[in-house]
Amino acid sequence: MSEVKKIATRASYGNALVELGKKHDDLVVLDADLAAATQTAMFKKEFPERHIDCGIAECNMVGIGAGLASTGKVPFVSTFAMFAAGRAFEQVRNSVGYPKLNVKIGATHAGISVGEDGATHQCNEDIALMRTIPGMTILNPADDVEARAAVEAAIQYEGPVYLRFGRLATPIFNDPATYQFTIGKGITLREGTDVTLVATGLMVWESMKAAEMLEAEGIHARVLNIHTIKPLDTELICKAASETGLLVTVEEHSIIGGLGGAVAEAVTSCCPVPVVRIGVNDEFGHSGPAIDLLKEFGLCAENIAAVTKKALAEKK
Repeated sequence: MSEVKKIATRASYGNALVELGKKHDDLVVLDADLAAATQTAMFKKEFPERHIDCGIAECNMVGIGAGLASTGKVPFVSTFAMFAAGRAFEQVRNSVGYPKLNVKIGATHAGISVGEDGATHQCNEDIALMRTIPGMTILNPADDVEARAAVEAAIQYEGPVYLRFGRLATPIFNDPATYQFTIGKGITLREGTDVTLVATGLMVWESMKAAEMLEAEGIHARVLNIHTIKPLDTELICKAASETGLLVTVEEHSIIGGLGGAVAEAVTSCCPVPVVRIGVNDEFGHSGPAIDLLKEFGLCAENIAAVTKKALAEKK
């Protein structure tokens, strides 16, 4: 693939908030002393009266967001995924999820690609946690174009939404002129008949590269971009299962409870086929450069291709 422009989806989040702030007077942004990192500082500069810094008090921030939502505002509460899904889980569950309030959670710095911040900040469990909350919509965009579209879709959707963004700059592969984002609808990026790579977030691009590697060896891999983890596009996934007979899920998240678990749960009821999960195994991360860590944990095109070939060989 030719060289492409890269941008971190957390930056896409900040830019999208500014653009949406111009259209929606009811949009307010909350942060927990991390506006420079989450990129909500862009919104603060443009709309200082609609940006609230709650300090290092993420649980309180979620509660404030819930209160604002109850008055008709559309709050985007923003912090690192570890704090949004981990530290503030009880508030997200009881103050946002239970009353079905219109709160949007902008969770940045998700996954192993947080890099040097290390295991305490590398949240590989957030999707699993958020999936357990009834009525929670989970969006995990793959590039700048999709991230901006996801934020806009979130503000148009009535109800709680968890948006997952990354720290690492990632390739932009979607065309902003033609791209369309629909909550709950996956996208077939590449057709194939031998196997389906079911990817989300940062791993979509790596799966596309892996598919090219496999094609060079005569293996035709379908690639699905599952930007919405919940509600899951079971129709698209079951169709792929029936037509290719083997699914390989790829995510920058624990293999427990994330995309892999959701896909496995789906196909057991519609078209039972082998599901091989690529992600962070049952272990914590550690500090290091993001790119090196992704390779170490097998979250790269080369390992995706190798695991897929092994799965195909075992299937035969």
